[in-house]
Amino acid sequence: MTMQILGIAGPSGAGKTFLAQALLKAGLGATSARLSLDHYYFDRSHLTLSERASINYDEPDALDHQLLISHLAQLRLGKTIMRPSYDFDTHSRLAEGKLIAPVELLIVEGLFILHWQELRKYLTISVFVETPDPLCLHRRLVRDTRDRGRSQDAVLQQYHATVRLMAERYVLPTRCYADLIIRGNAPMAESVESIRMHLTAMTESEESA
Repeated sequence: MTMQILGIAGPSGAGKTFLAQALLKAGLGATSARLSLDHYYFDRSHLTLSERASINYDEPDALDHQLLISHLAQLRLGKTIMRPSYDFDTHSRLAEGKLIAPVELLIVEGLFILHWQELRKYLTISVFVETPDPLCLHRRLVRDTRDRGRSQDAVLQQYHATVRLMAERYVLPTRCYADLIIRGNAPMAESVESIRMHLTAMTESEESA
């Protein structure tokens, strides 16, 4: 089995996770799985809570991309990996990870998926989700207050202090590396079908080469 890796990048709140979940449900591969960059934040349990709170988590250096690249390499070789699990409330890794076995289609999504050249080399197809900033902020507010134990004020403060600034510096420029640009406010069925067609065309082109 040759594993295809579909990378999805875009700013916070763009809709990357929703798109990845929709692609899984669409059954683009006989077997498929999702690997989120969110699980690869460095463990900060050795720091005090105030020290953890002062870290900029919206830049690439906050993430252990070398571990992710190592995991992609192992999956490509047919090996099962132990994906870390990250707790956003405490900024630390949980003791138990999650086993991910090789699949026909692996969907890797996160802010900086297209930032690292080493990682881009593993991608069969790369997608960038482009979404208006007000919608990104609204989605982040909903997610972080509902799922990550943050207050609305804390979410707004972080968004304006680092999230948007880091997106402009590190995320938005990676749009140029994408094979396909998807609108984050487009109907999901339309986005899934665009990716399906693009992936099929790439596969057929490789087979005929």
